[in-house]
Parts: sequence; structure tokens; C-alpha cells
Amino acid sequence: MPSESPTIDVVIPAFNEEASLPLVLGAIPRPPVSRVVVVDNNSTDATPKVAAAGGAQIVTEVRPGYGSACLGGLHYLRHHGPADIVVFLDADFSDHPEELPTVVAPILEGGFDLVVGSRVLGKREPGALLPQARAGNLIACTLIRVLYGHRFTDLGPFRAITWSALESLEMSDPDFGWTAEMQVKALRRGLRVTEVPVSYRKRVGVSKITGTLRGTLLAGYKILWTVLRYSIA
Repeated sequence: MPSESPTIDVVIPAFNEEASLPLVLGAIPRPPVSRVVVVDNNSTDATPKVAAAGGAQIVTEVRPGYGSACLGGLHYLRHHGPADIVVFLDADFSDHPEELPTVVAPILEGGFDLVVGSRVLGKREPGALLPQARAGNLIACTLIRVLYGHRFTDLGPFRAITWSALESLEMSDPDFGWTAEMQVKALRRGLRVTEVPVSYRKRVGVSKITGTLRGTLLAGYKILWTVLRYSIA
């Protein structure tokens, strides 16, 4: 890590989040964040327009999927001078962007490589973390403990990681397995990982994953398969 203050980029995957995205961008603390990259994942609403109005750099990723959008953001950073630390945030305003300094603190002060914001350990608005999401988290985190020997409480999207660590993970998942892939690969590679409590509220609009039965089942299957596959890879 350089001797001067580390730089921080924020990557926000977004699909049809015109209502919530301005709230997210307005709550991101700048400084310490120097650049916000919104990855538009085939939105049919005004998501790119409100992202530009909020001072974000817009990247278009035509391949559908949460992981594909995140990979599109990393591709942009890789070719435009990445920051020392990358923070991932959802575009639906369920996360509290103002808590970003808390999420990056273990990296800045404790030398950690990856910090996961735990919605389970933090304060949650009633009804924000749906029962199916809580159940999926519990099963996945229990499986990680059994297979990898590390106790996570959440696979939450609000997270921070050093650029060097992120590149070493060679991330590839195009959809629901992205967060699990990052966490189990970090364990497999011996990175220093930790969790911090983060607040969580009901998202603006309806979830495209846990808000539907199909999305819940597909996400659950992919997350568990991801945890299993890297335990034997």
C-alpha cells in the first residue's frame, strides 16, 4: 500500500435503477471516494442519465447478470488506472453508502485484503432482509465454515477489497455466484478477510432476485454450487 492516502473507487452494477441510483450517488462520501463507476447492465429506463447527472462514470455491459456487470466495471478500471481499493455497492439504496469509511477501515488500519459488510451483524430495517435471503445466507455460510474453516455471517454486496487482491482472485462468475466466489477464493488464496456490521434497509422497488421465486431458486442454486466447486478445484 502506498505511503500516501490510498485511493478508493466505487463500482455499482445497475439495471433499471433510475429511482434509487440518485440516492445512492448522493450518499457516497467524497472524499475519500475519488471515482464512482456505474455499470449499466442493459437498463431500459433512465439509469445511465441519472448516473451521469450524479457525477458517475458510466460503463455499458451488455452481457446480462450481476457478475457480468461487476466484471465490466473491473475491465474499465483495469484500463483507466485502478484505485488502491475497490468498493462494491448495490444500486437499489438498500445499502448505506455513508458507512463506506467503516467498511474500508480494516484495510486502511488493519492490513486486511477483503472486508465484507455484514447485514446480519448490523442494524436491519424490518423486512429489509427477506426470509429467503436470510435462509440462503445461513446455508451458504454454514457450508463455507464446513468446507473452508472460516466463519462468515453474510454474502452481502457491500464490500471493499484491495485492487491487488481482487486481481489475484481472477473473478469470473457472470451472475448470482459473484459474492460467494470472491469470498471462497479469498480463503483459498490465504487472503486476510474480515466482516464489519453494516446497516440495511428495504430497497427502492422490487428485488430482481429475492423478489421472485425463480430468482430466489436460481440464486440459491448458483451460490451453493459456487461454494462447493471451489472447495474441490
